[in-house]
Amino acid sequence: MCGICGVVGHRPATPIVFEGLRRLEYRGYDSAGIATVEHGKLSRCRAAGKLDNLKHALEKTPLSGTTGIGHTRWATHGAPTTQNAHPHHAGQVTIVHNGIIENFAALKQRLETKGRSFETETDSEAVAHLLDDYIQQGLSPKDAAFATIKQLQGAYAIAMIFEGHDNLLIGARHGAPLAVGYGEGEMFLGSDSLALAPLSNQISYLEDGDWCVLTRDHVEIFDAHGDVVHRPIQTTSLTTGQIGKDGYRHFMEKELHEHPVAIGQTLQRITDSVTRRIALPPMPFDVATLPRVTITACGSAFYAGMVGRYWLEELARLPIDIDVASELRYRNPPQPNHGLALLISQSGETADTLGVLRELKAAGQHVVSVLNVEHSTMGRESDLVLGMVAGPEISVASTKAFTAQLSVLAALTIDFARQRGLIDEAKERELTDSLLDLPSHAMEVLGLFDQIRGMARVIAQARDILYLGRGICMPIAQEGALKLKEISYIHAEAYAAGELKHGPISLIDPSVPVVAIAPSTILFEKTLSNLQEARARGGRILVFTDAKGAEQLKDIAEHIIILPDVNAFVAPILYTIPVQILAYEVALLKGTDVDQPRNLAKSVTVE
Repeated sequence: MCGICGVVGHRPATPIVFEGLRRLEYRGYDSAGIATVEHGKLSRCRAAGKLDNLKHALEKTPLSGTTGIGHTRWATHGAPTTQNAHPHHAGQVTIVHNGIIENFAALKQRLETKGRSFETETDSEAVAHLLDDYIQQGLSPKDAAFATIKQLQGAYAIAMIFEGHDNLLIGARHGAPLAVGYGEGEMFLGSDSLALAPLSNQISYLEDGDWCVLTRDHVEIFDAHGDVVHRPIQTTSLTTGQIGKDGYRHFMEKELHEHPVAIGQTLQRITDSVTRRIALPPMPFDVATLPRVTITACGSAFYAGMVGRYWLEELARLPIDIDVASELRYRNPPQPNHGLALLISQSGETADTLGVLRELKAAGQHVVSVLNVEHSTMGRESDLVLGMVAGPEISVASTKAFTAQLSVLAALTIDFARQRGLIDEAKERELTDSLLDLPSHAMEVLGLFDQIRGMARVIAQARDILYLGRGICMPIAQEGALKLKEISYIHAEAYAAGELKHGPISLIDPSVPVVAIAPSTILFEKTLSNLQEARARGGRILVFTDAKGAEQLKDIAEHIIILPDVNAFVAPILYTIPVQILAYEVALLKGTDVDQPRNLAKSVTVE
């Protein structure tokens, strides 16, 4: 959600910043802009819409200078217009801002009484005027920046450049991520390491309240009190190649094909290759006496958590409380002493999940996070991180990160069940082997694109879709419905198949396809009965099942996709892949923007 890239260096800044913004497109945006300072003079160029519009604007109005900042904006305050696009300028300063300034109205009113005029509808412009007001009072850029951020309430990541200062770039963060990249004779700011990947592999992640002063040869970082602090410089393994499409039409298509690698690499990290046993790091608590687990996440990660609930309840016999983070942080449920908070996030920066983390930690819960970006804010604030190895996920719709999350949760379940004495060595080996066999089965599923495309043709013609699943397959039905809504804009709802007669069956007619997640090993007879009821009412039945299930469904299903036979334990992971492929194929038929669907952002870093 929004993206920042900045540089202070010795090369022309505009092409560096522009390419940084290209790498941040995955976060979602609806306008963009760049500003530079050359010979002490500030200049900027902005455009509504995609970065190609900004590129054309820059061709007409080139920006020179070796210090610059850029921004991709996802509209919150004010429409996505050129006027509201960042960077924002006031007097002797230009800024870009991610997040929401909660007290901007009060700041704006105070500044207007001083005779200042505002040109935009954004909350961010108040930051620029406040910063310039301190400059006009005679403060240095460094002191003005510190005075400004002390006045701000809410979430922000800010980059600032100043008239008369070609060799200066200041950044600040609170509640929204910001990283510093170290180069030779140049320094960089970025919303995440992806923005900086081709520029520097030496990264420092600012912590909440931090602000930094960058010149070509020096970085100085301060905390919220203005004291100098040292944040570790970490080496990132991200490369330009990892964030390219590699010949695929879309990042989502590429990432769908990376399911086997994401699952395999994640499992390789958390299993012993010699003994073929789960090898998670030691838990900071006694698993045997754990009173309760609270699982929370947002979006697809929440559905991964729901699958984790089924596993942990059934195999580890743990009581589970689960809720979406945006609700849990305001529900204030009672927490047992020394319970476990299990949080799931691809980015590790999801605002609501991060807020819950802090509240649960304050309530005395042990915090374990399942993350794809371990050096994120959530990673730094957790007691333990169980890291996925999914690699960068650029498409807004999460795919491979979801199956990697499930792989970690499955391994965690086996580990907990073993430590609690609820499975013997033979059962442990059976479950672990089924996990380790998944990458090869995932490769088989990737050979089903053509068959799934035939199913997609039915879906693409419909306005409404029902997804059905039972037991642990229910969250996979929800994931399928979410993916379809996200990227094809077709209305889809997921229901527990047993609930069909309690209302949703009234929706079924020949115009409403029914997609079922129905492996023969999971409550199949019950699901079959529900599908027969739907078929009797004219529903078009589309099913993902295995060979045994297909034999029983052949007389009622219009389309059947046969998946490899796998242990019921890992079926939710495998069945995720084809429902995601289905959404992708439907989106292609509908001609939507697959990687950057309307109104959505990859990383939701504000409420």
